[in-house]
Amino acid sequence: MSGTLYIIAAPSGAGKTSLVRALLEREPDISLSISYTSRLARSNEVDGQHYHFVSREVFERMAQAGAFFEYANVHGDYKGTARAAVEPLLAAGRDVLLEIDWQGAQQVRAQRPDSLSIFILPPSRNELERRLRTRASDSAEQIARRIADSRIEIARAEEFDYIVINDDFATAIGDLRAIFAARRLRREAQMGRHASLLDDLLKPA
Repeated sequence: MSGTLYIIAAPSGAGKTSLVRALLEREPDISLSISYTSRLARSNEVDGQHYHFVSREVFERMAQAGAFFEYANVHGDYKGTARAAVEPLLAAGRDVLLEIDWQGAQQVRAQRPDSLSIFILPPSRNELERRLRTRASDSAEQIARRIADSRIEIARAEEFDYIVINDDFATAIGDLRAIFAARRLRREAQMGRHASLLDDLLKPA
């Protein structure tokens, strides 16, 4: 039985990365795919842990070679998911989580209509801008671009299966875990996972 592909997307400043990190601590059966990016690493980022950091030229060569499951230009830099990081795990029955943008989500849904997508929203415009300005990792120009781009990104929320509001962090984590639990309890998943139990229960008396 193939694993489930989960997508989580959000505008910058919505708290997606913190939510994903906390979610994975509570859901050890899910593998996070580490994306490739052509942007420079921030001071608190580690290559291979937060992203695979490569030059723009290397990224473009990989894209031309068909190495990416999905990729897009995000805030002026490339980001993408390598096929080798996703397809073998899904084929082996492992659930995989992609932390990507709405453009990548569109590409993934086209290839995997059975994927499940979640969009994270901030509680307000003011809070989104506050989080971006207090993050202290981007220049004023980058922050202004992210704020402008957020309107385009948020307009795509209606394309996703679920929407989670990240106002109270603990509540948002609980909402995400509820989505994952519901997915695992679908009839198709349960019947495949517990085939031997069903056989036993259906034995003649």
